[in-house]
Amino acid sequence: MSEEFEVQGQHEHAVEHAAHADNLGRNVALFTAVLATIGAIISYQNSGSESLGLELKNEAILNKAEASDQWAYYQAKGIKEVVVGHAPAQNAAERAALAAETKRYADEKADIQKAARAFDARAQAADAASARAFEPHHHLAQALALVQVAIALAALTVLTRQRWLLGFSGLCAATGISFWIAAWF
Repeated sequence: MSEEFEVQGQHEHAVEHAAHADNLGRNVALFTAVLATIGAIISYQNSGSESLGLELKNEAILNKAEASDQWAYYQAKGIKEVVVGHAPAQNAAERAALAAETKRYADEKADIQKAARAFDARAQAADAASARAFEPHHHLAQALALVQVAIALAALTVLTRQRWLLGFSGLCAATGISFWIAAWF
């Protein structure tokens, strides 16, 4: 009965250990590459939601400024209406002319008021749309931060050879991905 026994020396043990270590490095590198890709997508979506939110907020501000201008114009017409309506008239022809001018100012005020309310409505709609566009921002920012922490922990795993760091890195990555998903619901 001949059984062969192979006795490994220190060198063979070191080579086998290095092969396992290289395997860890390769796996962590793949994990990190996947996380970096996810982080880039999250960053892109975050900047997109911020840009849209700011664009809509700017539209709301412009509409609000236009509404404010219209309301100021409305007030000016109202002042003119009151002044003309209280102006002294010497005869019936002057009273009729002042009454016609007062009516003209009242009619103009109605059109201006309608325009001002339309601008106010557009400003409110753009402001609400801006708020909706900004909603995912906080979750996306948290998701990106957690994915970046996961990448850093994965790098520390390779440097320190502490495999528990890779587990913690995976936990951070999973939490970040859950924030990413939650941002859209």
